[in-house]
Amino acid sequence: MCEWRTRTRLRKTLVDERTRWLQRIRATLFHHGVPVADVPERLLGREGRAFLKRVELPESARERIAVALALIETLEAQLAPIERELRSLARSQPGCQALMRQFGIGELLAATILCELGDVSRLSSSRKAVRAVGLDVGVHRSDRRSRVGRLTKQGSSVARWALYEAAQSACRQTSPDHDAYLELKRRGLSHTRRSLTIARKLTRRCFHTLRELGPTALEPVND
Repeated sequence: MCEWRTRTRLRKTLVDERTRWLQRIRATLFHHGVPVADVPERLLGREGRAFLKRVELPESARERIAVALALIETLEAQLAPIERELRSLARSQPGCQALMRQFGIGELLAATILCELGDVSRLSSSRKAVRAVGLDVGVHRSDRRSRVGRLTKQGSSVARWALYEAAQSACRQTSPDHDAYLELKRRGLSHTRRSLTIARKLTRRCFHTLRELGPTALEPVND
């Protein structure tokens, strides 16, 4: 798993870098007065690229966007073989296959979560799995009162990211967690806090799934 964990973390680094360059493109458009509502949600898709070609911008801004797009294409070229290997792993790895039964967890997220959680037998409960990925909420206490704080953010930030990404699918009507998501919304929680709450539930499910599989979950894949 150590080798695969290195690959999933490298993928996360490349994805983050691609996101940063995409954000720079959006910032350039905003700086030059392009309304946010006019910018396609998927700038890297066909519609988004067509929009970038026809939008009126100063030459310096166009140059900045062209450089950003070129770097994004380079990053995607580096991502392609890594993601291909991870998808291949997920399709043949027992642990990944079991995790993919959870709504919102696809091949890439399954590989990431499995590599980050690793051997769950070292954890005595699902609560400790939540703590291990830093999704538990700290509590500040004094002599007279206690209040809920922020996420502890201990443990693997990559696991935390993957579980949060999967949990965001709860906003879809087809998700088994959609009703819970709506209930959290009625209580006034933001999308982020709703997704974090679902992510904690998802972490517990992943823990129990892998624990039931036992050593089989981490069986090596024969190339």
